[in-house]
Amino acid sequence: MSMITLHNTSHPEVTILSNTFIDNYMPEANGEFVKVYIYLLRALSSAPVSFSLEQMADRLLCTERDILRALKYWAKQELLTLDFTDNNKLCGIALLSPSGASSDTAAAEISGTSEPLSAEASANPSSARPEALTPERVSELKQNEDIIQLLYVAEQYLGKTLSPTEVQKLLFFYDGLGMSVDLIDYLIEYCVGHNHKSIRYIEKVALAWAEEGITSVEEAKQSGSRYNKDYFSILKALGITNRNPVETEITLMDTWLKTYGFSMEIIQEACNRTVLQTGQASFQYTDKILEGWKQKEVRTMDDIRSLDSAHKKKRQEKKSARNTRPTPASNNRFNNFQQREYNFDEYEKHLLNQ
Repeated sequence: MSMITLHNTSHPEVTILSNTFIDNYMPEANGEFVKVYIYLLRALSSAPVSFSLEQMADRLLCTERDILRALKYWAKQELLTLDFTDNNKLCGIALLSPSGASSDTAAAEISGTSEPLSAEASANPSSARPEALTPERVSELKQNEDIIQLLYVAEQYLGKTLSPTEVQKLLFFYDGLGMSVDLIDYLIEYCVGHNHKSIRYIEKVALAWAEEGITSVEEAKQSGSRYNKDYFSILKALGITNRNPVETEITLMDTWLKTYGFSMEIIQEACNRTVLQTGQASFQYTDKILEGWKQKEVRTMDDIRSLDSAHKKKRQEKKSARNTRPTPASNNRFNNFQQREYNFDEYEKHLLNQ
């Protein structure tokens, strides 16, 4: 079992959990993911400690696959970075502050190797974190009538007074991403309409729209309707109706659609197989199927049929091998008894002649 050693110089009796993490990251994260993140913080608060993913999974009462999924999730959220060896095995974890500033990176060094983790799946998003606006620029923007109206509308949508951080984010959408006031207005309306009032979630959508080159409300509506249609098609294939997808489900579906680049036909096939095998809707089981197909470079339904044929052939060969295997001699003393051979015709004649 390969061991991982974590080093830090912080006080052993204290584990610090950032308020920013609690406010902006924790509400939208899966509970298992939060457990993994807090465990890493706890490990850093102690003296150098060695652990493996297997030991970590045992400690948290989950699977190694759950641990890897959590690490990929937090890497995507830019709360940690992952390093790999040449043979694609995890060898390093660096915890970042929730603000994402590199200067606040935790001093975390890990030696050793562990289970392989896809570098593609763990890569950070290509979009950069928002740059902080200068106080002078913030003050200048707040004098803009359109911005004043935007901030007021945002408070009405969110149902609270905006914090300085939230104001900074909205101003960055305008000044840094080049979004119009109308587009930012629709952005907030769109997120709140999908039951997401977290500024972190709103920021993620804004960065995604910027990457897609969306500059107008109409383009945002077209993009939103396209992905919403895909989301609900996947939910329907899993037998889920009458509700919106939750954040963890959206993260997985985005991986299937965008990272893996699978067509809806292939994703729906994986959903159908999930329901047939498990009898229920399981995003984790579907993800396992699609992850396997991705590793085997599946692109079309013909590729899937070829894999099915190869799997069926392999099973038949194993079955044939078992059937042709000689049956071992029994140790039963009755079966080992030397059987006598009788000529029943001669025996019958003998009885009739008596």
